[in-house]
Amino acid sequence: MHQILGRSSRPRPPHGRNDHQVSVREDTMATSNKSAASSSGTSGRKAAQRPTVRRVAIIGGNRIPFARSNGPYARASNQDMLTSALDGLVSRFSLQGERIGEFAAGAVLKHSRDFNLAREVVLGSKLAPESPASDVQMACGTGLQSIINVANKIALGQMDSAIAGGVDTTSDAPLALNDDLRKILVQLNAAKSNAERLKLVGKLRPGQIVPEMPRNAEPRTGLSMGEHAARTAEAWGLTREEQDELAATSHQRLAAAYDRGFYDDLVTPFQRLTRDQNLRADSTAEKLAKLKPVFGGENGTMTAANSTPLSDGASVVLLATEEWAKARKLPVLGYLTFTQTAAVDYVHGDEGLLMAPAYAVPRMLERAELSLQDFDYYEVHEAFASQVLCTLKAWEDAGFAKERLGLDAPLGSIDRDKLNVNGGSLAAGHPFAATGARIVATLAKQLAEKGSGRGLISICAAGGQGVTAIVEK
Repeated sequence: MHQILGRSSRPRPPHGRNDHQVSVREDTMATSNKSAASSSGTSGRKAAQRPTVRRVAIIGGNRIPFARSNGPYARASNQDMLTSALDGLVSRFSLQGERIGEFAAGAVLKHSRDFNLAREVVLGSKLAPESPASDVQMACGTGLQSIINVANKIALGQMDSAIAGGVDTTSDAPLALNDDLRKILVQLNAAKSNAERLKLVGKLRPGQIVPEMPRNAEPRTGLSMGEHAARTAEAWGLTREEQDELAATSHQRLAAAYDRGFYDDLVTPFQRLTRDQNLRADSTAEKLAKLKPVFGGENGTMTAANSTPLSDGASVVLLATEEWAKARKLPVLGYLTFTQTAAVDYVHGDEGLLMAPAYAVPRMLERAELSLQDFDYYEVHEAFASQVLCTLKAWEDAGFAKERLGLDAPLGSIDRDKLNVNGGSLAAGHPFAATGARIVATLAKQLAEKGSGRGLISICAAGGQGVTAIVEK
């Protein structure tokens, strides 16, 4: 389900259109609208089975300040943080005791006790306990994918309201038992005699007591996300200077947005933190140039400053129909219109782990009949400064357009003054599943402030995947 609803603005000519890429979802919507228009010639029952596609409004968002790993939120669980973010949203829009259509959220790092995380959060929140909930997991794309899942249900008339987002804590990351130890413990639990138990205990070895620590590495390659990104940065010829400049700009813009009150109705305090802990308002490219590389070896260009830190935090967004919002006298910030997911073969092919958005965006633009330049704002997730810059370079590259995208011409460049105008993940931090809702709420509010316009969202994710979306006002 890639097209959420019909676009409200005048279409532009498609860029490098290939008809075979038009989604089934788009064709289905066209059929649904035609059926509804001709329903006078059918029975009432048949007409009711062919719902029209409704516009999905973004009403607002809320998050807690993002914190560095093992910092202010060291003792907070995923459930604690996500409940706080949700209750902040509930209070802001006076939804106490109200039953919403669905709450969808997820986390990348989850304890077994969090098998039903979203539902447990609802039960501990100020929402009506009759509000259903679902868990979603798509690595760093979890938050945006959660939003897309419920937005499609609203568009198809299955419900009128929903809240979606995500949470993650690297401070409370689950530790796995050594697999041999786990098997012995399972057998001990099933043992029927002391003799059996003693025999099993005799199999224990000191090395089995050490837990398996969580690793930020791709299972298929054994390389961390940063190591993968460093390879891609080298392949695209990125300089240290341009990465540091992007990182410094992210901090400066986030600080400016906080100072002008932009985040006053998007962030609620948690554990005495009122702003993102990673924010360094005085960051400059010159200061960042003094740091040593952490990825890519001694001559690498990626540092702790131009890479996102391990972070803790939660974020949610309220979505609804226009009618639902109007009945509650709630303003609409914008509308979610088109979305697209993509994946790349970073294991057997030569594509970078985080380059899937470079493929998802042109496919989405084709269906939306837009060019890359038809946007007022661009929100490109800053997993690493190098990842953002590689994606932008790919869209500008004629060879990439022809050989990888099958286009006659590249998508072209964007106005950097429109990129992450209120700061990005390099400054705010990146609690994996929480980033999507942070970006959607930020972009929707920016469009509402402008009064009209269109914004593009691009989020890379582990596993070689990417999630993208268009928000319009």
